Amino acid sequence: MEALIALLVIAVLVVIVLAKSVTIVPQAQAKVIERFGRYSRTLSPGLAILVPFADRVRATIDLREQVISFPPQPVITADNLQVGIDTVVYFQVTDPRLAVYGIANYITGMEQLTTTTLRNVVGGLNLEGALTGRDGINSQLRAVLDGTTGPWGLRVARVEIKAIDPPLSIQDSMEKQMRADRDKRATILTAEGQRQSAIMTAEGQKASQILAAEGHKQAAILEAEAERQSRILRAEGERAALFLQAQGQAKSIETVFQAIHDGKPDQGLLAYQYLQTLPKIAQGDANKMWIVPSEFSQALEGLANLGGAGRGGSGDGEGTSGKRSWLDVDGTQADTSAPAQKLDTSDWFESALPKAADQPEARIEMSSLADTAPETPQPQMPSTPSLAELTADVRESGAAADPRNQPGDEGTPDQVTKGG
Repeated sequence: MEALIALLVIAVLVVIVLAKSVTIVPQAQAKVIERFGRYSRTLSPGLAILVPFADRVRATIDLREQVISFPPQPVITADNLQVGIDTVVYFQVTDPRLAVYGIANYITGMEQLTTTTLRNVVGGLNLEGALTGRDGINSQLRAVLDGTTGPWGLRVARVEIKAIDPPLSIQDSMEKQMRADRDKRATILTAEGQRQSAIMTAEGQKASQILAAEGHKQAAILEAEAERQSRILRAEGERAALFLQAQGQAKSIETVFQAIHDGKPDQGLLAYQYLQTLPKIAQGDANKMWIVPSEFSQALEGLANLGGAGRGGSGDGEGTSGKRSWLDVDGTQADTSAPAQKLDTSDWFESALPKAADQPEARIEMSSLADTAPETPQPQMPSTPSLAELTADVRESGAAADPRNQPGDEGTPDQVTKGG
């Protein structure tokens, strides 16, 4: 029985010794081993053998990067404003031995160091600089903390300011300032927009007035050109009408003159025409008095003699004066006068003027009004025969149509009548 108890005690002791002599270190961790109270070594991850009852694990250190968020710390800025600042520190243990033996509690030490360093850095800045200079504050904090925590076996990777909380009154003032600044920018933008709108409107009105003036200018030029061409064409038409009228009058005079020569008038016919013209002289409402010319009695006497008033009553056709009436027709007497020439009227209504559509004035050539003024075409005026040339032509045509100038004619019309 006693032997069995001794075996059991020995077995328990063996188990305890085995448990004390074997330890397992997890990944990303390190264990600091002390032997008889003194630092012995640092165990890396894996299985490790310890000396029972001589070695013991002092501390287990996490080698991963750790994040610590500190509560808001009151900090006074250079303009005597108290603000609360939240900070976040990212660090990693690089030497477990220094982390255990270099400082009693590296978390507390890092928190206090961050607070004091933050007050030193922000104390030299005003509120606006602290709010806008977070990158500079972060860099300064990291440099101070990394240099100070090096002997503690720590490496500070990053330091970030999470929040900066000014007092409520300052926040209200900042909000008012921000609102005023935004209102100012809105007013400036509104004024700028109105200015641009006014400028664009003025530019549009200017361009519209320029285009309207250009249009009025072109319209006035075209109207003036049309009026000029209208007057030129109207004058050409009037000139052509006068020329045709003059041609007609010339043809009429030529025809009458030719008819008179072909009819071989005598003094009695002229007296008869004179009597027919006298009533026309008396016509008119303005005529209050009519004076009979002295030649009227002589014309009547001559007309009476031609009518046979001076002949005797023998009935042989011979009067006391021996004259025949121009009203008597001698059937036995042959008409030896030259036959009347037939009038050719084919060219009476032909004008030598060009058509109005073919004249240069009828074609409006539009040119650029902005570059040069339109050139005024010079009308090509057809040559018009002068009055002397027309008179010479009439005289030549009359002389050619005069039967007295024909060969074989003898005597004058008066002589022929008297002889008959």
